Amino acid sequence: MSIENILVVDDEPLIRELLEEILKKEGYSVNTVKNGLSALKKIKEHHFDLIITDVRMPDMDGITLLKKIRESSFSIPVIVITAYGSIENAVEVMKKGADDYITKPITPAQLKLTVQKISKQRNLLQENRYLRREIEQKYGYKELIGKSQAMREVYKMIDRAALSKSTVLISGETGTGKELVARAIHHRSSRRDKPFISVNCAALPKDLLESELFGHEKGSFTGAISKREGRFELADKGTLLLDEISATIPAFQAKLLRVLQEEEFERVGGNKTIKVDVRIIATTNKNLKKMVEKGEFREDLYYRLNVIPIHLPPLRKRKEDIPLLAQFFLKKYNHKNGGEVKEISKECFKIMEECLWPGNVRELENVIERAVVMNKEKTILPQNFALDISCSNERINLPENITIKEMEKKLIKETLQKMKGNRTKTAKTLGVSIRTIRNKIKEYQLW
Repeated sequence: MSIENILVVDDEPLIRELLEEILKKEGYSVNTVKNGLSALKKIKEHHFDLIITDVRMPDMDGITLLKKIRESSFSIPVIVITAYGSIENAVEVMKKGADDYITKPITPAQLKLTVQKISKQRNLLQENRYLRREIEQKYGYKELIGKSQAMREVYKMIDRAALSKSTVLISGETGTGKELVARAIHHRSSRRDKPFISVNCAALPKDLLESELFGHEKGSFTGAISKREGRFELADKGTLLLDEISATIPAFQAKLLRVLQEEEFERVGGNKTIKVDVRIIATTNKNLKKMVEKGEFREDLYYRLNVIPIHLPPLRKRKEDIPLLAQFFLKKYNHKNGGEVKEISKECFKIMEECLWPGNVRELENVIERAVVMNKEKTILPQNFALDISCSNERINLPENITIKEMEKKLIKETLQKMKGNRTKTAKTLGVSIRTIRNKIKEYQLW
């Protein structure tokens, strides 16, 4: 909400007239009063977007007025006028809660710039509040956004899971937002004020994962120069997220199963049994049930983890959520980068809806961020929209009746060829992690 109505408070008639004249020329509606008492009365009777007050005034000075405003329910920005060169006054008014200050003698340029600064801050605050409220109340939780039927089902499962202590298994392709779901469950649960600890099982060397989660005693292995608490201890009374649980080895899975069953463990190299109260949430981008059938994942652990299953659909299966996500990312990266891109053209939305989005929401976010950073216009147009080959059926010439797996293999192969075998560039182009690209190259025997 822009600043429209301003209250000027000063005991000198000439100063009041000067400020009123300058501000009215800028299009603001201005009221003036001669002291703090009159200002408080005026504030109770009328709505003001900004107050500009002198410090030294009879009856009630500007510092007292500022204090009264901050003690009340009025959340009005306040600019304080201080004597020229009085650093002590400036520091004091900022400590008392002033939003900014200007020094005498006041110049039109100084006044206009200060008011514009407050106006911009106010707009950003209002936009952030509105956006946060809109997302959390209407469509989801923070950056987990969507109004499609598929996402509505996910929200229902989040609410149900949050009421219990049972383990949750979140499945879905890379980039669908599995960690966001885990965080939403934690923050809506009775454990919200306790730790939320996340461990990426695929990113840690297999021989260090056990030490990372259970901790170790001093001297238990080479390099263990001191005792260390593991993630389970750190997450006590809270939630532990085991991201990409499918990447763990059978030996670790057996120890994890014991913790889930007994709620206790020993540190590596230790013999003291440690009791914990931890809510476990695991994620996977692979089909654990098929891994169990192939003997690649423990069946008993799978059933322990899969008490409350939540599946996140890929973006290509909930395309009605694309406009919401795109608008959210547009505002997010405008704020982050100080951009002024106001909208995305209808042509761009049409292109986005035709995309396959193998990198899912993460890929969409990357595309919007790039468009905001690179675009100098107010509107993102197709020519500004740097879509990669991953987004167009036509560009990669997909045959009819192709399966998702065949489509993914063809997409990665053609992108690798375009990037001359550079895996880092291929991952960046497709909006996925380098680890995902390495795994897919191995799976499809590419390059």
